[in-house]
Amino acid sequence: MTTGVVGVSGKREDGVEIDSRWTGPTDEDTEVPGVLLGLLTWRKSAASNPNGDCVELAPLPAGGVAVRNSRAPGGTALIYTRAEMEAFLHGAKAGEFDDLVM
Repeated sequence: MTTGVVGVSGKREDGVEIDSRWTGPTDEDTEVPGVLLGLLTWRKSAASNPNGDCVELAPLPAGGVAVRNSRAPGGTALIYTRAEMEAFLHGAKAGEFDDLVM
């Protein structure tokens, strides 16, 4: 993943100011405080638990993916490269992680 400007600034719904001067995750970043990610468009599976026990993902401008716990939207988000997410999704689709939830 390359460094890039997140490109958003202002206040989130909870009133936290977004620091638009942060240049975004670098190749060395694996986690980032949620407040530094700005106003990303987060999404979760339609099959997610309605009680909020969900994993949310958001595309990053530089091509990576941020992952967070929906119960802690302002908490730390994990940062993955596109290649890492592709490898994970391929393994998930192939059933490599089924034993963790069944």
